[in-house]
This record gives sequence, structure tokens and C-alpha cells, in this order.
Amino acid sequence: MADFNEYKGVWVFCEQRQGALMPTDFELVSEARKLADELGCEVTGLLLGDNVEGIAKELGGYGADKVMVCDSPLLKDYTTDAYAKVVCDMVNEYKPEVLLIGATNIGRDLGPRCAARLHTGLTADATHLDIDTAKYIDFLKESSTIDLSKQKFDMEDRNLKMTRPAFGGHLMATIICPRFRPQMSTVRPGVMKKAPFDQAKADACQIVKPAFALAAEDIKTEVLSVEKAAEKLVDLIGADVIVSVGRGISKDVNKGIELAEQLAAALGGGVVGASRAVTDAGWMTADHQVGQTGKTVHPKIYVALGISGAIQHTAGMQDSECIIAVNKNEGAPIFGVADYGIVGDLFKVVPELIKQIEAAKAAQ
Repeated sequence: MADFNEYKGVWVFCEQRQGALMPTDFELVSEARKLADELGCEVTGLLLGDNVEGIAKELGGYGADKVMVCDSPLLKDYTTDAYAKVVCDMVNEYKPEVLLIGATNIGRDLGPRCAARLHTGLTADATHLDIDTAKYIDFLKESSTIDLSKQKFDMEDRNLKMTRPAFGGHLMATIICPRFRPQMSTVRPGVMKKAPFDQAKADACQIVKPAFALAAEDIKTEVLSVEKAAEKLVDLIGADVIVSVGRGISKDVNKGIELAEQLAAALGGGVVGASRAVTDAGWMTADHQVGQTGKTVHPKIYVALGISGAIQHTAGMQDSECIIAVNKNEGAPIFGVADYGIVGDLFKVVPELIKQIEAAKAAQ
């Protein structure tokens, strides 16, 4: 077993596409900052690409102490061979104890490949991260004179607890990797809150350009062109207003979705989401799904229409600023997380809501 004392720091693989950082990068760096503060170590961003040094300091504004920039024309576009080689070479050289990767299409390809090469474990699609402090807390309970802020963890207590949905989202599994380093996880986009940007921290962020070896012969594939998909998927994560529908629309699916669209428009041009029951039934496509096995969202307004409120759904929307629930079952769990609840048939309630909203707009 490797000497864990050699492994220090929390690293984030920072994904860029066509020279632009991704929103997931800022979420992961913000979360890495919290973990690193608990562990008493630095946050390092790992940025690969071609001529990307100019975008690196922005990561410092969200919590990165330094950014390792690996610049090469061979890294301009993502290829599994090139990126996996450089990431693994950097990890083997600098030995971070934690490596976080966004669970994007690229991250889901890169993460398993790197974990296999590094002979470590990988928790995929994590929705919560924490440091295992159980032994440390037991120690604190023995003495009320201990100042928590001045204590350090023993190496055996530095396990990263990685929580993810399991068994189709019916339970949450917390996983640790106590025997191998680095501890690796891909993290679902949208579940971690982005910290406020701090220009002073961005200015102070250290940019490091390490030496690395990469030749064309290392890459077995060639990117001929990059084209954006013609299909426009719904942007749940970036929406300020989301109106979601559940099994309660079953008596008239098309009408239920139409009412949700009308309510979203009345509330300022929001988007329509759905529970897993709706997407599993084929009533809406998977890109509309909110919940543990869908998107995790934090809109200003979240309206749940005909959604019972199972934990699989509420885990993905409970941090919304304002939650409004409409359900004809007054005992529905959704009312437990809602700020405002209306007991009634959504097919009767929603038209009245739209009418009242439009009247209020006209009166202004």
C-alpha cells in the first residue's frame, strides 16, 4: 500500500470546451475549497487545452489556490488517450489525495479510465461530498477544552465520503476509498453551489505550467471536426423558474404539459421539468427530469404540479428559493418541502393561477 502521507491536496479536473471553462468547473472548485479547508490543504485546478492559460485565473476566484496548466496543440480537443495520459502523469507526479471530475460526457469517459490506470476507486455521479470525521468527533467528545479550529486530522481520518444515488435512486449510498489514493469521484453538474466570485483571490491564484510528455503517437484517435448538436435540450440548471409535472397529469397528459408550459410562461418564461414517473412513462424526454437520477436544480421559483414528493424527486429541488406545490392529496410529502401549498386538482387550479398572474401583470 502507498504511503498516504505523500498525498496532499484536493484537485479538480477543470473542463474547457473550445477555450471556455464550463459551469461545472466553478461548482467543483467551490466544493473543493470546502473540503480542502477541512483537510488543511490547497485546492489545485488541473486545466488541459491549447493556449488556455488566459482563462486559468478565473478558477482562483472560486477557491483554487493554483492552477496547473498543461498547454499543447494535442490537447485542443478532448481525446481519451491524450487527456488520460496527461492527467495520470500529473497525478503520479504530484500525488493529490482527492481528484474531482465533473460528471459530464467528457468526465464520465475520463474518470473511469484514469481510475483504472491509477489503480484506485471511483465513485460515479456523486451528489454530496464530505470528510469522514467520525473518529475525530469521538475524540472531541472526550474533552470540552479542545479548540476545533486548531486541530488537524490524522491520516486515517482523511477519507472522502462520496454519496450517490443507488438502486435506481431508491436509496443513497455513501462510499469511501480507505485503502487507495487519490480518492476519485465524478460529481453531477448542478448539485454543488458555486461560491461568489472573488477578484482578489483570482488575482492571487498561482499559475503553474508543469513539464509533461505527450506525442502524437500517444493518441490513437483524431478529431476531424466539432459540431454542436442541432437538438436544443432544456436548460433546467440555468433556469430561474421551473414548473414540473408528475404522475398527476395522467388523466390528460397533453393538457397537463400544456398547462405547465403556460404557467411557466406566465411566471416570466420558465422551463418545464418532470418527475421520473413522467419520463419513465415516455410523456417527456429525460432532459426534463428533476431528481436524484435527473438534474439537481436551484431556481428562484419551483412549481410542482401533481408530484407526490418522493425523496428521489425532492432531493433534486429542495434547495430552490421558493417551492409551490399543487396536489389533490393533502398528505402528499411534497407539502413538507413546499413554501406554499395548494390542495386541489391541478387541471382546475393552474388555469386559475394563470388567470390571477395575468391579471396582476395587467394591473401594474
